[in-house]
Amino acid sequence: MEKIDDVDLKILRILQEDSKKTTREIANSLNLTPSPVYERIRQLEKKGYIRKYVALLDKKHLGIPITAICMVSLRYHDEGFIDKFDSQIKKLKEIQECYHMAGKVDFFLKINVASLDHYHEFVRAKLSKIHNIGVLESYFVLKEITSTTQYYF
Repeated sequence: MEKIDDVDLKILRILQEDSKKTTREIANSLNLTPSPVYERIRQLEKKGYIRKYVALLDKKHLGIPITAICMVSLRYHDEGFIDKFDSQIKKLKEIQECYHMAGKVDFFLKINVASLDHYHEFVRAKLSKIHNIGVLESYFVLKEITSTTQYYF
């Protein structure tokens, strides 16, 4: 990956905090003119430093306030079984995040649902239907202490 300079890093930090800031606002905060800032942002996008711009939504307002953490261990671990699990998990829209892990469990899932009843139905009707799941452990978030989409560098 090509190295970027301190100005690019400052631009990335600003955009992480608020991606709706205009080029002019970013330029003003860096004591630069908008044109080079615009070009820097375009290059950061082109080089893959910026993947996309999104809106962060409030799950409570959306009616999905329950967050479950689900630890999944597979029975069999050859590449075919793992690839099949990956493709099946991607189809389940309730799953916000899925990580393939090293350690005691194979996968870490973050799931958002409307209620415990909805979670029970999700596990019963969808998650448990995925072939090769050996162990499935669920944990429920009582309070979100901190949550961020920002990387610190």
